[in-house]
Amino acid sequence: MPMTEPLVPSLPLLPGARLECKICWQVYDPAEGDPVVWQIPPGTPFSALPPHWTCPNCAATQDQFLVLADD
Repeated sequence: MPMTEPLVPSLPLLPGARLECKICWQVYDPAEGDPVVWQIPPGTPFSALPPHWTCPNCAATQDQFLVLADD
């Protein structure tokens, strides 16, 4: 029987969460946004990025980003 539920349910992404591209290690920091490449203003959480947004360094899709632990 195939499993339909993930083993660990995903937690909601906090608005201030920083994420790192697992392809090129580029960090998306909501405090900075992405004003140069995608014209995303500072203060934009990762969850509010447009669906077509990709990594400004390597063009990886949003599902290639991992949440960074708070230091």
